[in-house]
Amino acid sequence: MRLLLEYQPPYDWPAMLGFLSARAVVGMETVLDGVYSRSIGLNGVHGTFSIKPVVGDALQVVLDFPDPSAVPEIVVRLRRMFDLDAHLPTIHRQLKTDPLMARLIAERPGLRVPGAWDGLELAIRAVLGQQITVSAAIRLAGKLVAQYGQPLASVLPGVTSVFPEASVLAEADLATLGMPKSRGRTLSGVAQALLDDPLLFEPGREGGVARLLALHGIGDWTAQYIALRQLREMDAFPSGDVGLINALAALEGGPLTARDLLRRAEAWRPFRGYAAQLLWTSLSRMD
Repeated sequence: MRLLLEYQPPYDWPAMLGFLSARAVVGMETVLDGVYSRSIGLNGVHGTFSIKPVVGDALQVVLDFPDPSAVPEIVVRLRRMFDLDAHLPTIHRQLKTDPLMARLIAERPGLRVPGAWDGLELAIRAVLGQQITVSAAIRLAGKLVAQYGQPLASVLPGVTSVFPEASVLAEADLATLGMPKSRGRTLSGVAQALLDDPLLFEPGREGGVARLLALHGIGDWTAQYIALRQLREMDAFPSGDVGLINALAALEGGPLTARDLLRRAEAWRPFRGYAAQLLWTSLSRMD
């Protein structure tokens, strides 16, 4: 099945693809020739999609999913994942009151905030990324998918598994993947929390960050990161993120602390999440 997902231009597909490519989990996601592909699961049913830009301000999706009744929900998730409903003029009007943000927006006017296909997956990946590099976290995620994910018969090269179900992760000893036992317990606890509260990662639900912070092993960085990419709270801001601190320090000169960054970010409300994405993306230009 082919779907066209329209958006209001501009749209920075190279930045979106670069973000996803740097975090692609082996066996579950691939990026090839400008196309992002992955396995998906919804209500116990599994399939795949591939997505790429096409002429006419739209992304084209090739969907392989055995349950046609799930297509509306899949479209909602895809629009959220690729931030297709963002009203950039409103966001930019506020952020451009800061000269630094105005400069970054001029460089990447179509930048969006990447979302996630699934809340549990995003939360697990965020916990795996605590205090280690992105590449190290992706390797751990690949081991987790290989060991606990469900095999998938797919025509997409390299897409062979679906992310594990919450019920599997809640019972697993995830420390065996090569991480501190406390982090393994946090991962299993997050999965159990979703089983206890199926709406835990539902966007638009009030008090989302507070519920995340109440979970064992979930600190402010992880909660804010999940809030930004899954709950789609556009003012979420992981102020302790080393990448954000380094990006602002490089752009403005001089050492900075997380507190300095948080103070600076007050001017970016209520769209601090988009400011964060602009700062993260600026790092790739400095490499």
